[in-house]
Amino acid sequence: MSNLQNIMLFSLFAGFILLEFALGKARGMNASRGDNILDMLCVALLAGFTQPVIFWLVQQAGLAWAPEYQNAWAGLPWYAMAAILLVGDDMTQYWWHRASHSPLLWPLHRAHHSAQYMSARIIYRNNFFYYLAMPGLWISGVLIYLGFADVYLVYIVIKLAVITGAHSAVKWDAPLYRIRLLSPLMWLVQRIVSTPSTHYAHHAMFNDGIGYYTGNFGNLLFFWDVLFGTAHITRQYPAQIGLRDDQLFGKERWWVEMFYPLFRSRREHSALVPGGKPYVEASAPD
Repeated sequence: MSNLQNIMLFSLFAGFILLEFALGKARGMNASRGDNILDMLCVALLAGFTQPVIFWLVQQAGLAWAPEYQNAWAGLPWYAMAAILLVGDDMTQYWWHRASHSPLLWPLHRAHHSAQYMSARIIYRNNFFYYLAMPGLWISGVLIYLGFADVYLVYIVIKLAVITGAHSAVKWDAPLYRIRLLSPLMWLVQRIVSTPSTHYAHHAMFNDGIGYYTGNFGNLLFFWDVLFGTAHITRQYPAQIGLRDDQLFGKERWWVEMFYPLFRSRREHSALVPGGKPYVEASAPD
């Protein structure tokens, strides 16, 4: 399953990036050398190391300690498996993402917000240990061991399509908001899945009424934000993306963002002020 999954996911990932270039959306990114390294290395490590190792470890543990449970749930209907994955993987990722905006875990997630641009290329831009410790990946490994492999393959492709589209420089939802007949449908869509307008708000440099750094944590389902009270919907896009401290003082070194706590610096918590509140809670400058 792993090879087929990676082929499908890479094709989808590459397709979005090529679309950004084809539509001229990549020209204004101004990505630094460190940005380029982070964007590509994070994808490579997750797909080539972290996820396969987690799934392998779970399988070996299962075979050693609970061999009778291998494929024990394979007889469940696909929609039951999909519902379990949405809770076990996607909802837990919502809570992991939300927790990662706390002072304790912020250094593992800082890299994702230090990009001063939105693009498909940043979807997996996180510290190496962010994914290694993500509960949803371990739970997914257990569910695959229990017999969810085929449904997981379809699920993860759909999930990647949604979250890549939400990060993409191509704002696919923008023209749809202007079509009056689609307004009721888009009202529903925005409250079910992540869209560029809601996820761009999460990456905003300022909480200024459009940007909403302290919410919109959902990945596949934005519904979790609606359910747990962290949703902010405006159908608009923030003027600035990234971290204010990076804008003021220069970017953190990429290897610190990638491999903290193996590398430490004075900047690892620098997007936070005392009390754990992010700089972006301040109003945008005049």
